[in-house]
Amino acid sequence: MERLQQFIITFSWLIPVFIFCALWDGIWKLIGMWKAGRNNELAWFICIAIFNTLGILPIIYILLDKNKSERKTSDS
Repeated sequence: MERLQQFIITFSWLIPVFIFCALWDGIWKLIGMWKAGRNNELAWFICIAIFNTLGILPIIYILLDKNKSERKTSDS
């Protein structure tokens, strides 16, 4: 019991880190899923929904989608 209490005291700073990471991932996941759904890209939507990558996969999708959108507007 004493070891558990010492562990909790020593690593109490991890709780805010975990909360921040969860919020970070959740926000990017929602943005990425919303954009993928709006663009009718089912594969991206499913991948973003399944894999927890701390927002890395949604950020990659958003950047790739941004580049694709810029090319479409310049071609028109």
